[in-house]
Amino acid sequence: MIDTGYYETFNRPNVALVDVSADPIVAIRPGGLETESGLHELDVLVFATGFDAMTGSLLRMNISGRDGLALADAWAAGPVNYLGLAVPGFPNLFTVTGPGSPSVLANMVIAIEQHIDWIADCVAWLDAQGAGTIEARQEAASDWVSHVNGVAERTIYPSCNSWYLGANVPGKPRVFMPLLGYPQYKRRCHEVAAAGYDGFATS
Repeated sequence: MIDTGYYETFNRPNVALVDVSADPIVAIRPGGLETESGLHELDVLVFATGFDAMTGSLLRMNISGRDGLALADAWAAGPVNYLGLAVPGFPNLFTVTGPGSPSVLANMVIAIEQHIDWIADCVAWLDAQGAGTIEARQEAASDWVSHVNGVAERTIYPSCNSWYLGANVPGKPRVFMPLLGYPQYKRRCHEVAAAGYDGFATS
């Protein structure tokens, strides 16, 4: 929680926690919110209806790659992304703090800056090589997805119904999307670049 006073607010006598999975919402009434157990009186109701984290904004752009492959089809079983930066079959497409990167589990400003710096250095390297395209190799991306999931499996994150897994979006594949561990991730990105962008194909 990026805030102060959270517990003090939660522990006020006029604050109650209602588990709507156990006590479902029945209706919105003039005086508040009605669940199966009764009316919960409210002064203000904020409709926080959820969001499609990590992949939603990318999929809504209808991006297509080689041979017209839609990103939505490439990610039908869950996002496959190398370093959270590039997708096999989608040359010159870079995703900033995408699935497979620490993104929401890091300081987002720092994570975004690290990605932008890495991408800028990559583009400069491509120019120096006289290359026009760069694309993540399928094997590298598959290995990376396995790594992200392997790290997550050592925690309780995958056992929770959270938006980290896409659990808030009906029909979305349940895949743990962010990578745990920013310092190690940053080192890995540096190693990939230092090795001539290992895991990428250029042309």
